Amino acid sequence: MPTVERVSRSDAGLASSLRVSVARLHRRLRTEDVDDLGVSVGGVAVLALLYREGDRTIGQLASSERVQPPSMTRTVTCLEEDGFVERCAHPTDGRQVVVRLSDKGRDLLAAERRRRDAWLTLRMRELTAEERAVLRQAAPILEKLSNAGGAA
Repeated sequence: MPTVERVSRSDAGLASSLRVSVARLHRRLRTEDVDDLGVSVGGVAVLALLYREGDRTIGQLASSERVQPPSMTRTVTCLEEDGFVERCAHPTDGRQVVVRLSDKGRDLLAAERRRRDAWLTLRMRELTAEERAVLRQAAPILEKLSNAGGAA
């Protein structure tokens, strides 16, 4: 019977391996062929945030993405110039504006999701049937992990 220390080391090793693998896969999904979109990885992240969270001020976007407000202003300006977002009057504070996802931004996000799914589908074809079966079993477990506990 394994000791608590051995189980803990084993779990810690699995956690480390899983963290590295998930991070690498996430990075590949975010950056693979992103140049075709004409939007930076950071820009896509802002569009996705607006899709999930709704209208946000520059300060809120900067805080969520962990960047300085001037950097977020530059990102939003590029997205606005390309028609992916719109700046609108803040509903309660006339000194601020909120950034809103445009229909063109929604369309870009849908295309981005299709691109990521297509890339992952191609990579999964390189796996054996047994490996794909393991992934089918692992997917709900990974989802459970992503929703477990408090905020990171």
